[in-house]
Amino acid sequence: MAMTYDEVLVKVKEVLTSALAVDDDQVEPKAKLNADLGAESIDYLDITFQLEKAFKIKIPQNDLIPQNLFTDPRFVNNGMVTADGLAELHRLMPFADLSEFDKNPNINSFRDVFTVDTLVRYVMLKVNGSLDGVPPAATGNSDPEAAG
Repeated sequence: MAMTYDEVLVKVKEVLTSALAVDDDQVEPKAKLNADLGAESIDYLDITFQLEKAFKIKIPQNDLIPQNLFTDPRFVNNGMVTADGLAELHRLMPFADLSEFDKNPNINSFRDVFTVDTLVRYVMLKVNGSLDGVPPAATGNSDPEAAG
């Protein structure tokens, strides 16, 4: 049976509170793993391991974070992700809200793409095989339906 967004969010919160030693109320969908929750590079290994265990999934290297892309000169030039690189990121990361990164694709700000919502969406894609029924990305922006 497919898991709902809320079911996955509860487990992701448990993983993040354990891995990052943060309070449950800090782990909101729009919280950035690095800037808001203090995640460091080494923490991503622990988070990955705990997600695999909690959801009984396998997270291949470069699946969640396509690091190989950033060493390819077709995709990164002078610290900026190229148009081809952005297209590749969108292809590789359908679970991520890349809208803000698209506006200023500096590789140093790529870590801001990783929010609690990004992890929930990634897990949903792995567990359910699709993003069907997943609510719009939790970016903290105004409600897109209200805009028009």
